[in-house]
Amino acid sequence: MRLPRVLPVLPAIVVIALLGLPLGPGGEGGAGPADAVSALMVLYCGIRLVRDRRRPLSRTAAVILGLPVLGLAIAAMGAATPGAGITGMGRYLQIFVLVPAAVLLLIRDRGDFRVLAWSFVGLALWQGAIGVHQFLTGTGASYQGQEIRAVGTFGAQDVMGMATVVCFGLICAVGLALGTTAVRQRTVAACCALALLVPLALSFSRGAWIATAVTCSVQLMLAGLRRALRVGAVVAALGVILVGGFGVGSAMLQERVNSITQVTDAPDQSVTDRYTMWAASVDMWREQPLTGVGLKGFPEHRDAHASLALSAGSDTEGAGTAFRKQPLLSPHNMYLLILAEQGLIGLLALAGGWLALLVCGLRGLVRVRRLGAGAVSGHATLGGGAVLTRGLDCGLVACGLLVWQLTDFVYADIGGPSTVLTAVCFGLAAWWGLAGSGLREPATVPLAVPVRAEEAAAR
Repeated sequence: MRLPRVLPVLPAIVVIALLGLPLGPGGEGGAGPADAVSALMVLYCGIRLVRDRRRPLSRTAAVILGLPVLGLAIAAMGAATPGAGITGMGRYLQIFVLVPAAVLLLIRDRGDFRVLAWSFVGLALWQGAIGVHQFLTGTGASYQGQEIRAVGTFGAQDVMGMATVVCFGLICAVGLALGTTAVRQRTVAACCALALLVPLALSFSRGAWIATAVTCSVQLMLAGLRRALRVGAVVAALGVILVGGFGVGSAMLQERVNSITQVTDAPDQSVTDRYTMWAASVDMWREQPLTGVGLKGFPEHRDAHASLALSAGSDTEGAGTAFRKQPLLSPHNMYLLILAEQGLIGLLALAGGWLALLVCGLRGLVRVRRLGAGAVSGHATLGGGAVLTRGLDCGLVACGLLVWQLTDFVYADIGGPSTVLTAVCFGLAAWWGLAGSGLREPATVPLAVPVRAEEAAAR
């Protein structure tokens, strides 16, 4: 991979890479170095646009990405204090408007997109390796009295951080493996995806498991039914061998999987807390159905709407930190958090923009699949007889990341150092749905077999 190829998206790569650095023990999971660099990236894009008007947002992109601003402004005015309103609005703008727009502007072509996708895979492998080491050495976060939960460098205060990073990397690897016919890239990506299944399992994150299973199934179906059946059979066989044959964490994993189905019969305290906070969110929304209780208002109104079943907080320990009771400051459901704090106006603005991005992304994916089918009939090939995919891998990655995030939002919300990756994911999805699906392949495709000169001339 040559330096000129990386330079345009280097700011986004730095944001991703900084999340591989260890956090200080006992960190509260607030803004970190990656957030600071993301702000500089936004500033750089703004200066570049003002200076030379290079690659401005299209009208459609401006409408979709700017849609949440209306709901955020209204919710900020309804916040308990001006400081809470400004802080909350700044965070939402960073994650859902400014950073995605900056990523969209930085990416020039599908080669840049693939560079960022492989950066996600690299970060996931690094965090996953640390997580597996924590499980094997008993230096992870506390889980059922043992410090074995894989959390990577994020610590016990952000137990979902490593799981989120690993999921993003796994989805990128699956998309790259399914969407390309270059043998080397497909093999490397498939091996990375299989390797990332181990730290994902050791994260003991039920929400991440569900979102990943849903997303990978969608990616397989979008890539083709026949391939979906083959890959599904291979993954099932590997799961049986690893868990059933070698007993890789089988007892604890089986218990964690079974707990997913026990949400009504015998839920654990974490599930009870989550359902209690969901009910409290709905109750808040009923008081202010259009505008909600204001940004950062959930913690202040929680106790007035929650039942006595809600515990005082979640216990965190291990991974270099002492025992502490972490307060429950959000409902762990992004849609209900928006509904409670921003009302119907905010939910329709944010979720409407996400749905529009998904529709645009899927339309682009259908378009490149048709072009790929035309390439097959027209014998447009890459070196070695591989059929030109025309960006199918980029479409599978972008749509996969968006599907995962929208599914995970049912069980989680924004918060913690890894949240800035969510913004980058929305930027990748925005670029594909609003600009990338209609572009031609770049002259140089990273990690792919180059087109033969004589075949290119023949086309």
